Amino acid sequence: MTDTLASEGELASVCEGLEHCGAGSPVEERAPLRRPPNTGARLWGRVRSKILRQKMDAETVQSKNWQMDVIEMNGIKVEFSMKFTGRDLTLKRTPSKKQSGVFGVKISVVTKRECSKVPFVIRQCIEEVEKRGIEEVGIYRISGVATDIQTLKAAFNTNGSKDFPVQLSDVDVNAVAGTLKLYFRELPEALLTDRLYLPFLEGIALSDPVAKESCMMHLLCSLPDPNLFTFLTLLEHLRRVAEKEPVNKMSLLNLATIFGPTLLRPSEESRRGHIALLSDLWSHDVMAQVQVLLYYLQCPSVSFSELKRSALYSSDG
Repeated sequence: MTDTLASEGELASVCEGLEHCGAGSPVEERAPLRRPPNTGARLWGRVRSKILRQKMDAETVQSKNWQMDVIEMNGIKVEFSMKFTGRDLTLKRTPSKKQSGVFGVKISVVTKRECSKVPFVIRQCIEEVEKRGIEEVGIYRISGVATDIQTLKAAFNTNGSKDFPVQLSDVDVNAVAGTLKLYFRELPEALLTDRLYLPFLEGIALSDPVAKESCMMHLLCSLPDPNLFTFLTLLEHLRRVAEKEPVNKMSLLNLATIFGPTLLRPSEESRRGHIALLSDLWSHDVMAQVQVLLYYLQCPSVSFSELKRSALYSSDG
């Protein structure tokens, strides 16, 4: 996998800024600089294409060094670098040493501290995305600027829900979306829990639709209350995003592909505890994780109280 030094948002901003070079009043005795239209967009397309097609040889991968490259078009030059980072590092869930924050802290701890059903960071990011980014093309797919995401992370970690110092409206909405994804990715345990990981994969593989529905709903009811409240809140949000697919180009499948592995990927300790998981193909696991989230996204909306009533009725029966 390749990690770029600059995110899509950063490169796009650079291209947009360079696109306007020479605009305004010309310098005396010098003709204004003229470039073909859409140079920035075309240049970014070329950069993105090269990054996606780049293949690193074994020696480069093992060295862990940054690989530099330059692309130039119509007087605009973009320098970028990338290096290989193994998925064992990029996908590893590492609990935060500072339990007073919110990132890397168990969701039950955060909601209890905040006296809330859904963590403040999730509610705020969802609200901002729905306010400004729900019609943004590629929302949740396009990366935000890494420095902006880290700034938001630090602000949420330091201040929680009180005296929040950063105005989300002043930050690029893709960075807000990236902060939400980062929160779920850094949870010490997957939102759908390590304990239920294998049952979720087994349930989604059932061929009988009636048995599958019964199993998947039962598993949903088995989640701890903070996890279930948060998951239902996220489902409703992602459905609202998908309703704008004709504009933002984000379908339920696209969103499930982005969020599925983040919400289900188990912690390292859990993976070591399941020998079967270690022998499975990683890509097969990812496909199953996507299908689990897609299943719930395609289900009719259901409330927390309805799920709990259903679970109580089933246990009484």
